Amino acid sequence: MSALIPLSPGVSYLPGAVNSLVLEDGHGGALLADTGLDDSHARKLLRALEDAGLTPTAILNTHSHADHHGGNVHILKQFPDVEVFAPPLEAAIIAHPLLEPVTLFGARPPRDLQSKFLLAPASPARPLSPAGVTRIGGVEVELLDVPGHAVQMYAVRAGDVLYATDALFGPDALAKHPLTFCADSAAQKASVARLGTLQGVRVTLPGHGDPARDLAGLVETNLALYTRTTQAVLDAVQSQPGTVDDLLARVCEALGVTMMNAGAVVLNRAVVSAHLTELLEAGHVQLQVSRNRLIFGGQA
Repeated sequence: MSALIPLSPGVSYLPGAVNSLVLEDGHGGALLADTGLDDSHARKLLRALEDAGLTPTAILNTHSHADHHGGNVHILKQFPDVEVFAPPLEAAIIAHPLLEPVTLFGARPPRDLQSKFLLAPASPARPLSPAGVTRIGGVEVELLDVPGHAVQMYAVRAGDVLYATDALFGPDALAKHPLTFCADSAAQKASVARLGTLQGVRVTLPGHGDPARDLAGLVETNLALYTRTTQAVLDAVQSQPGTVDDLLARVCEALGVTMMNAGAVVLNRAVVSAHLTELLEAGHVQLQVSRNRLIFGGQA
């Protein structure tokens, strides 16, 4: 019996730390949306496909974070003719994955920031067309623009199934990671709000978490957490001006977050930076250079 869990006729998923969506082409082939963190997840995915009598026809990476494309290389070794597709900017990072830790650290990253969680093996991703209805690997899907968590990101809709990828998180994932990663917090909120307007979605699969029947409820839960993070950053600034690292420490204390490794620090630092940019653009925070430091402070 295959480990794939059906969501709709011809649409299933392999659960894991990151979910992989499987879209059948009706001829024994399947488009794979996201391949997981590493070879271990990819092996489980290929085994599940074999048990279901399916062969991969193409890979769609919804964005370039390592936990969503780290399994590409293992699949390509087994099926070298399979093509990989991703949003244009994300495709460049998937092809040159050192860009992910370089962007987070701001320079050539130290060894502690070159783990598989931040640096996946390179794979030859091709840039996708703009969002809309398209055919990939013999399967017709609708790609939806949902930037914010990543600079570019596509959700995938197949009939009444929405694979929201990391535009939406399940409640358990939100509780585990109250500082939910984002590159652009304002865009993240706007993308989530747009998903909430979709009609005819019967089941929503987040990138992390279980399928949900209540899209509106999932949207509300995610928006509430993102708004709470923005308020926590604003509260930290208003309590006392400080650098991003000063503010990160205050936000973590307020939200009960304990960072135990360098990867967690740079990821959460980026989250605070994203919310600071949103607050700056809204006029709630000001930025100045003082004593060779970037200082964020509240408005007088």
